Amino acid sequence: MKSLPRHWRVMAGVMFALLTTVVGALAWQSRTGRSIVNRGSASADTLSTASPDTSASAVLDADIAFYEERAATDPTSAGDHAKLALLFLERVRVSGDQGDAERAEQAARRSLAARTRHNDGAVALLASSLLEQHRFAEGNEVARHLVARDSSVVAHRALLAETELELGNYDASGELFRSLKPYWRELAVAPRVARWMEIRGQIDVAQSMLDGARKNAIANSYLPRSQVAWFHFRLGDFEMRYGRHRQARTALEAGLGFAPDDYRLLATMASLEAAEQRWGSAIGYATRSIALFPDPAVLGLLSDAYLAQGDTGKSSEFARAVAVLSLQQPGPIHRSWSLFWLDREEHVEDVLARALEEIKVRRDIYGYDVLAWALHKAGRHTEAKVAISRALALGTRDPSILFHAALISRALGDTQAAGEQLERVLDVNPRFHPRHASVARAVLDSVKHSPGTS
Repeated sequence: MKSLPRHWRVMAGVMFALLTTVVGALAWQSRTGRSIVNRGSASADTLSTASPDTSASAVLDADIAFYEERAATDPTSAGDHAKLALLFLERVRVSGDQGDAERAEQAARRSLAARTRHNDGAVALLASSLLEQHRFAEGNEVARHLVARDSSVVAHRALLAETELELGNYDASGELFRSLKPYWRELAVAPRVARWMEIRGQIDVAQSMLDGARKNAIANSYLPRSQVAWFHFRLGDFEMRYGRHRQARTALEAGLGFAPDDYRLLATMASLEAAEQRWGSAIGYATRSIALFPDPAVLGLLSDAYLAQGDTGKSSEFARAVAVLSLQQPGPIHRSWSLFWLDREEHVEDVLARALEEIKVRRDIYGYDVLAWALHKAGRHTEAKVAISRALALGTRDPSILFHAALISRALGDTQAAGEQLERVLDVNPRFHPRHASVARAVLDSVKHSPGTS
């Protein structure tokens, strides 16, 4: 598997709506000396001071039960429903349970039904719940409404920029990000801008912004430990993608110090170990991750890891699990799952059909990359060339996209372009994928010795 998984980058939108709401509430709590939950037990908002024996999921479950009871007693309480939406979204980040994203949406809508005026926090939570469900167009519409109501709020404009970025509306997102330049160091803005920079190929700037955000998160006494861990995950995933394995390991291990049971950190550690061909360790981390949340991308990594060890039986078992969890869902398949099947040349037509449908609404570079790779695997190389050109249009240096571009060029007989693209891939990250890296070197060697290649 490549740097795991693309769909976790979508969590940025959810993360920052949560971040701005939680930090604001905690700042208010600090000024007034009042408990945000008005009760004696610990809450998600005070997780950073909870005892080490209190798990994040247990705290969240207790808080959710408390507010569900309050909301049932007073269904017209906009505040209680908004707090429920916040807690459900926080639990999604801890458990990965997408049902909580739907519950967050319902709670946010109930809050807005109870009160629309002076309730922009609930609107932001609604937009975030839609992003978490990959309903980007709807999330964009809600974010636009939020900015129209009050364009002076930095977090609202950052959320809108995030939705535009997810939809591939890069002119609109770029304009918004540039307007936010005075606030680029803020926790609610920096990782979003970093992703925008990465898409445009400015990886050194993106890395600096992510590292700065991580340091600021550590210094912020209001942030729950689970959110501090998220900033480590974001940096570690980025560093791994661009071949900086030592820095990635440092960030991920530090993140696990804040949240030892964070399934995303564990999964990304598994991916890092796989990139270094340390299959036993990769299996260990991945097994711990899926025990917390059965993400198909991690199941796919386990399938690949067991295959690399020669255990075809276990590899097939995990591949079947990926099929059950990914192919039976309606709508688009997560991009990392799609690439898993395309790399194996399985379910190509199914993935292609879904990619063609998704690109009608969501025209980002990663969508075009999946579409290009699916077209290539289906033997439609000329169409694949058009799609991959759109994925490369902004100057991305993502080695996986460049690798796909190279193999599409080779399939069309353009060995010179293929060679140049493969050299860029291996220059950016010579260990970008546990299997594809060796393929890239072999293909580069072959095209260098092809007739007509200078």
